[in-house]
Amino acid sequence: MEPLDLEETKEHPPKLGRKRDHTRDPEILQAALDVLAETGYDGMTVDLVAARARAGKATLYRRWPSKAELVVDAVACMKSKDLDLNALPDTGTLRGDLVAMIKTPTMAEAERKLHVMAGLVSMIARAPEMQEAVHAAIVEPRAQANRVLIRRAIERGEVAPDIDIEMVSMVAPAMAAYRVLVIRKPVTREFLLSVIDGVVLPAATGTPAALAAHA
Repeated sequence: MEPLDLEETKEHPPKLGRKRDHTRDPEILQAALDVLAETGYDGMTVDLVAARARAGKATLYRRWPSKAELVVDAVACMKSKDLDLNALPDTGTLRGDLVAMIKTPTMAEAERKLHVMAGLVSMIARAPEMQEAVHAAIVEPRAQANRVLIRRAIERGEVAPDIDIEMVSMVAPAMAAYRVLVIRKPVTREFLLSVIDGVVLPAATGTPAALAAHA
């Protein structure tokens, strides 16, 4: 038997234990959202989430070292279900695409999302270092979709190629996040239409709001 190379062992320590199983992550993240909506961030505990998901607490801590990280991943998962970058609307106009992106939730869904987002406010107050992660989970998915739609509008000649794509793509998701997280109001279809027609289209096309709404 060859002697054990201690230096190599230090540089490449053997991997112990079984490979982590992530197949239950969606169930755990859904349980985290349910508990967050019911108890708020302050009342939420990893024990409660583990019990709701019927998973071991140690399993959750190995995957998410802190409650804040669990919450951010859960919210990111919730947002990712709302958007599929490979199946974005293509109506032929920027306004048509943006309007087609609006999905009107049921009252129960809207109320639940409001409670979830309210929990994030409390989390950020206690863990300000998570603010960037919250931004990535809440604002960035919709902004990314908007970038695709705006670039498509540029290719059609509908929007000038020199517009600030980054700024325009962030307007609606940032306003929606402010509405939910700060003033605690739901994001309705009427609200989103007013943002599209009154802010996004005029900024993207340089057209007055009244004309942009009928473009």
